[in-house]
Amino acid sequence: MRKARSPLIGLLVLGGLTIAFRQVHLGQGMIGRGVVAMPRPKPSGRTFPVSFADVAASAGLTAPLICGAEKKKYIVESMGAGVAFLDYDNDGWQDLFLVNGSRLEGFPGGQAPTNHLYRNHRNGTFTDVTKEAGLVHSGWGQSVSVGDYDNDGFDDLFITYWGYNVLYHNNGNGTFTDVAGKAGVRGDRVRWGSGASFLDYDRDGFLDLFVANYLELDLRKTPLPGADLNCSWLGLPVICGPRGLPFSSNILYHNNGDGTFTDVSRQSGLGALKQTYALGVLAADLDGDGWQDLYVAGDSTRSLFYRNNRDGTFSERGIYVGLAYDDSGMEQAGMGLAIGDYDRDGLLDVAKTNFVDDYPNLYRNLGKPGFEDRALRAGLAVNPQYVLWSVVFADFDNDGWPDLFMSAGHFFPEVDQLKSVQQFRNPRLLYWNLGNGQFEDVSDRAGPGILARHSSRGAAAGDFDNDRNLDLLIMNMNEPPSLLKSQSKSGNNWLKVKLAGTKSNRSAIGAKVKVVTGGQQQAQIVLSQSGYFSHNDSRLHFGIGRSEKADSIEIAWPSGLVETLRDARANQTLTVTEGSTGAQR
Repeated sequence: MRKARSPLIGLLVLGGLTIAFRQVHLGQGMIGRGVVAMPRPKPSGRTFPVSFADVAASAGLTAPLICGAEKKKYIVESMGAGVAFLDYDNDGWQDLFLVNGSRLEGFPGGQAPTNHLYRNHRNGTFTDVTKEAGLVHSGWGQSVSVGDYDNDGFDDLFITYWGYNVLYHNNGNGTFTDVAGKAGVRGDRVRWGSGASFLDYDRDGFLDLFVANYLELDLRKTPLPGADLNCSWLGLPVICGPRGLPFSSNILYHNNGDGTFTDVSRQSGLGALKQTYALGVLAADLDGDGWQDLYVAGDSTRSLFYRNNRDGTFSERGIYVGLAYDDSGMEQAGMGLAIGDYDRDGLLDVAKTNFVDDYPNLYRNLGKPGFEDRALRAGLAVNPQYVLWSVVFADFDNDGWPDLFMSAGHFFPEVDQLKSVQQFRNPRLLYWNLGNGQFEDVSDRAGPGILARHSSRGAAAGDFDNDRNLDLLIMNMNEPPSLLKSQSKSGNNWLKVKLAGTKSNRSAIGAKVKVVTGGQQQAQIVLSQSGYFSHNDSRLHFGIGRSEKADSIEIAWPSGLVETLRDARANQTLTVTEGSTGAQR
C-alpha cells in the first residue's frame, strides 16, 4: 500500500486576504484540502430568469440507474456513470442514452439492469427503445462517448466498463451492433475504463479513440472498509481508495479508416504509466495550434495535459501549462471537466470539479503562457461541503455568457451518520455568469429541479424539446435519472450551430466556433465527451442576448480549414457542411 502524504500547510494570498489551509487526508484514500467556505460575494441584485423542474417521470424516464448496494464495500460501487444527449436517428430531436451499472451480488436471471436508449417523441415524452435498438447490455458501465467513427452520417457510441468496453456501430436504421471485438477496442483483459473520447489527433479525417483507465481493481486483493488509513473518513470505516490501490495506464487507438483501430499507446507516449488515477477526459485544442490535445482529471493525484506534438506523439505538460494542480500547487481529487469561453476572450477555459473540502477549479486560458486558476476570484469557492462530479458550461439564460452547472453527491453513504454539513444526497449547484469574471451562486433560486437532493454523478446539457432553452440530464445513484426542463423568462435570442465535416471527421469533433455579436466574441468547441463521463447536445448553443443577428460565425475545422458566415439571423439552427460557405481561408 502507498502511504498517504503528510499534511501540507499552505498560504494563499488573494486580494489582500491570506487564507491558511492544509492538504488533509483524514485517513481516507481521497484528497480533501480542509478548506473553508469563502465569504459569499455581495449579491448582484439581479433576478436570475431561469427555473428548472424535473420532468423525468412524466417524460417516461422511470428505470433506476444502479450502482452498487446502499452500503458499499468497494470503490467501484461509488463512481456512478455518464449520460448523453444525442440524435441517433437524425430527426433533429435529441434522444437520451444512460449508462447503467450493477451490484456485486448480481441479479437473478433476466433481471440485471441494462443501459437505456430513449427515443424522443417530439412532444416532451420518450420511449425506451433499448431492446429494439440492440443496446441491451449489463455490467459495470462507466462513461459514454459519441462520435461517427466511420463517417457514415450516424453517430456511434463507445461505452467504458470495469470489464470490457463496448463500441456500438449505428446501423442507420434505428439499430446498433456491438463491434468492439472486431474493431479492436474491446480490451485484451479486464480493466477499469473511465473517461474516454473520440478525437482526430492526426487530422486524417477519421476519429481515433482515447480511453483512460482509473486504477487496477482486483477485489481479491482490495481491503474492506476500515482496513487501513486509506479506508476511513472522519473516523468512519468506508470503502478503500483510490490511494493505496494500483495505478493503471491509458490507451490510444488509431482509426485505420476501415472500421478497425490499432493500439498506438506505446508509440504515441500516452500509454506510459503516469501514477495518476484518471477520471474525466477532454479532447480539445487547448493550446491553440490547431491540433487536438488531451486533458485528464486526476483523482487524488495530479491531472495530465497531453500536448499533441503533431507527429503522432504526445508530451505530458500539465505542470508547465498550469493544469496539473490547483493555484497553490497541490494535488486534488479531480472528477469532471468542462470547456468554455467564460470571459469571452475567444480562448477556451477549463472547469474541473473536485472532492469534498475543496474548491472547484476555473482555469482561465491566458494563451501561450498557459492557464491560471481563477476559481476563488470568480466566486466558486462558496460550497466546499459537496463532492462535485459533472460540470457543464452552458448559457442557460441566453445572455451570451456561459454559466456553470455542477452535479453533487457524496462518495460515502456513511456520512449521514454524522452531525455534519456533509450529506450523501445533495442539491445541484448553478453559478450564474455575471459577465465581469464573477459567478453568482443562484442554486437556491433556480427552481425545484436544482434544489432536489440526490447523489448524482454524470450530467449533460441539451435542448430536448427544441424550445431554445438548454435542459439538463442527470444520473442519480440507484434512482431514476433527472431530466430538468428549463423555463426561461429572459427573452434573449440564440443561435445553434450544427456542423458536418467532409475533409474533417463527419461529427466535426474538435471544430471550434467563434460567434461575434456587437463587437463581442464567444467561442465553443464540439466534443465527444465532457463533464463526468457524459456527452452534451452536439449542436453548439450560443446565447446572443438582444442581438437580432450574429455579425460573424467563424468555424475552425479540425482539418485546418477556416470558414466564416456573416449576418446570420437570430433564433435558428444553422447546419453547416465543411467547405460549403464560400467564405474560406
